[in-house]
This record gives sequence, structure tokens and C-alpha cells, in this order.
Amino acid sequence: MRAIVCRELGPLSVLRLEDWPEPDMGPGQARVKINAAGINFPDILSVEGSYQHKPPLPFIVGFETAGVVTEVAQGVANVAPGDRVMMGIRPGGFAEQAVVDAGALLPTPSTFDDITAAAFRVTYVTAYHCLIQRGRLQAGEWVLIHSATGGVGLAAVEIAKLHGARIIATGGDDKKLKVARAYGADHVINYRQGEFRDWVKEITGGAGVDLVYDSVGGDVFDQSLRCMAWHGRLVVVGFTSGRIPQLAVNYALIKGLSIIGCRAGEARRHDPETGDQELQDLLALANAGKLHPHVSHVLPLERAVEGMQLLLDRKVIGKAVLTME
Repeated sequence: MRAIVCRELGPLSVLRLEDWPEPDMGPGQARVKINAAGINFPDILSVEGSYQHKPPLPFIVGFETAGVVTEVAQGVANVAPGDRVMMGIRPGGFAEQAVVDAGALLPTPSTFDDITAAAFRVTYVTAYHCLIQRGRLQAGEWVLIHSATGGVGLAAVEIAKLHGARIIATGGDDKKLKVARAYGADHVINYRQGEFRDWVKEITGGAGVDLVYDSVGGDVFDQSLRCMAWHGRLVVVGFTSGRIPQLAVNYALIKGLSIIGCRAGEARRHDPETGDQELQDLLALANAGKLHPHVSHVLPLERAVEGMQLLLDRKVIGKAVLTME
């Protein structure tokens, strides 16, 4: 089978398209023909060796996929050959097939094709967990969503709108921000045109926002602290700016703020029951036609490095997805 293989850590140029042995299938497992795979920032970080999950070399890059079950082990009852499924496999996603524990497979929503399904799980699970479970978002609240034109950001906008929030979305490109507005943002701010905290105060009538979703860190975190309402919550998701901010705790004291860390994947490992319920909630919304993963770039497997570079260069709106055909 064809696969994108990392044999040494470094820049994306170290990756190669190779013929890789087909994986063996064991008890309780299923074989899946992968039709599409989502590209995520952790894929890039794993190649660089800077991600917390460090698979042994060599490894197949990628972990978010969608496809069709082709074979199941004896006794497997939850899936059957021909079923359309979504799965996470780390590592091993950028390949034509994979073998996984059958219990880890999710049914693909009837409203999704495989490309859409490959752009769903990581972004929507992260956004849902961080906004609803960790951020305790309530209807009518003001929520400030940073990096709102990325995959998780757009998912956060859509989920916040479904829960009745009033949304301010930030980004660095006016064209991209039009997509965020189409997904439900009430106001959009291009942070390249000045400090967003002044606009936030004007939009909220000086009250500030109740909840901040911050995957950027750095200066964005610093400004966010200054435009929050009394008892506001700031959910820390990541540091794509490259700078991990330092908190001046007097801001938290003066306004009674809560600074909340969010790691959706790790939370599921610690509390699988809650994680399963979140997945079921999201699948129900997807099957009802209420969730719409946005895919701006679709590339064949052999152009995986190009797709990853597009993500690195901030040219992707929502998600970029690889196809195996």
C-alpha cells in the first residue's frame, strides 16, 4: 500500500511517498480502506519531533481518517464490511489502509462524504469540549473566538452559534473572515488592523466578553485578559503564535477570571464516559445536518507535503484533506 512515511525528524521535506507493507489484523480489529485523511498541525509537529506524542521511527504520518471497512476479525459485531466509518489512528493515517480496534470506529454521518468526514472529528471534538465542557458556554453570552478561520476555529463558531452565543471572531485575513461570518459570527475583527480589545469593548458596550477561546497565546492572550467581563473564562487551547504567555495574576484577581486549560484528547483518556457522550452529541448534530466542516483544499496523497505546507503557511480555511484515489 502507498503511505507517507517519516524516517527521520526534520522539515516536511524529509517525508516520502513509499510502498509500505499491509498491516496484519488481530483479534477484535477491523481493516479499513482509507479514502480521505485530514491534515492537522500535530502532523507537522510530529515530523519535526516537537509534538508530545513521539512515535518511533519510521512511522506513517497522519491520524484523522475516513473510509470503508473491508474486513473484520472473527467475533467483531459493531461494524461489518461495507460500513462507512471515521477513525483516529496515530500514527498511520496518510495511507491507503489501516487496521484498528473495531471499537474505535465511528459511523460516518449520513450527511457527510468521506472528505467532509475526514475534516470532522479533531476540529469538532476539540471545539465542543473546550467551549461546552470546559468553557461552560451559556446561551446569550459573548464569546471571543480567536483564529476563527482555521478548522477548530470555524467549528467553534458553528457550535457556539448552535448554543445561542453572541460571537466575536478574529483572524488575520478579511476574505477568510467572511467564512467565519457565514458560519455564524455576529462580528469579525481583523487583528492585523489594530488591537482587537478596543473593538471588543465597543461591540459589547464596555462589558467585555464572558468566554474566550484562545489557541494562539502570545499577544492575543495578553489582550484577551483586558477585554473580559466580570467572572469571565479564558480557555487556553494552544500557542500557535509560538510564545507561551505569562499570566499577571492581578488581572484574574480584579475581575474574578478563570483561566482554563483544554486538551480534548487527554480529557477523553482520563474520562472516556464523558468523551463518548460528547462524540454522541456531535454525531447527533451532524446527522441532523447542523454541522458543516469546511474544507478549502483537497489534494491527492502524493501531494501531502504540499498540503501540510499550505496549513503551515496559514493558507487553509477550515481544513485541508488528502484523498487516496
